[in-house]
Amino acid sequence: MKMKQVAVPFLVAGLCISLNVRGADRVILDEIGVRNLRIETVEADLRDFEETVFAIGRIEEIPSSRSVLSSRIAGRVISLEAFEGDTVSEGQLLARVESRQPGNPPPTIDLLAPQQGLIVDSHIRLGQPVEPDNELLDISDRTKVWAVAKIPEQDAAEVRIGTRAHIRIPALGESSVDATLFRFSVEADRTSGAVEGIFLLDNPDGRLSPGMRAEFSIVLGQRSDVLAIPREAVQGDPAQRVVFARDFDLPNAFVKLPVVLGEKNNEYVEVVAGLFPGDEVVTRGSYSLSFTGSGGGLSLKEALDAAHGHAHNEDGSEITDDHDHESEHDDESEHDHEDEGVHEETHDHTSSKALWVYSVLVTVLCLWMAQRVFFGKKAREE
Repeated sequence: MKMKQVAVPFLVAGLCISLNVRGADRVILDEIGVRNLRIETVEADLRDFEETVFAIGRIEEIPSSRSVLSSRIAGRVISLEAFEGDTVSEGQLLARVESRQPGNPPPTIDLLAPQQGLIVDSHIRLGQPVEPDNELLDISDRTKVWAVAKIPEQDAAEVRIGTRAHIRIPALGESSVDATLFRFSVEADRTSGAVEGIFLLDNPDGRLSPGMRAEFSIVLGQRSDVLAIPREAVQGDPAQRVVFARDFDLPNAFVKLPVVLGEKNNEYVEVVAGLFPGDEVVTRGSYSLSFTGSGGGLSLKEALDAAHGHAHNEDGSEITDDHDHESEHDDESEHDHEDEGVHEETHDHTSSKALWVYSVLVTVLCLWMAQRVFFGKKAREE
């Protein structure tokens, strides 16, 4: 009997704790807060998921694509028909050289382009003397180029000839092209151990230039029907990853949910547990929400201050110069009433706490009395 009577206040206390914890996991904003945090959501969905490794690299010229223009005879340049940066076709006249052999006029020869391509280097000027061993023009055919990836040492063993990769050139925007690995470098980097993997890219418009930085998502495998979300939706530390999902029961409410993650690539991360298909997760604004929903009582202003690294207005909007002056005036007024405000806040807090304790005690007492009446009546009947 005594055990049953003691269980009632314990049950009530447990209910209060459960409600408090649930409240701490939900963040409720007003319309201004949603707008200032720039909240964006996407649906967690089943998709084809590529397991990838990331590598950086560069665009390189194919060694066999370069040729050199030279003169067969010693002489003097008397005509230049093409210059550095010009695109030429095979057999096009590029320069004319006057021979040193006597003659009236002296004999001349035409120097023709040995291949199509871009003149990338010019070593001659009009009137310059030349010899047969001088390199006059360098011509490079860049209709195809190499994309060379520095594959990290720990991932190199999983990459094979024929492996596909998505290659993005930051200088050319967000779009990417697909290519296939066709060879490795002959040796690894002596410092990092990285292995160079070489991909062949078409470059018909000449937009890809040697030296451009490249980013590689090298595909190791692919699975279907994998629940995945964008990587930017995931917050928290490595030991406890969380996402913020839209609460469909309350407007502008978001619930912080712990999740178990699996594989990831450069765009998405696999969700093993914690979400269901159709759940709407916050992508843009999730970092700021992680401050607002930290359980430390942070306001919208404090969350944005922490997330963005600078001060905001109370409603989360950016501070303007006019607002700065108003804030200074408000600070002076608030300082004048600081002592009074602290006293009132302390009094209100004490009263609220006392009222809460009183309510809990009354509830427990009522339940205890109800139990006594119930079990007393039952004992009399027996």
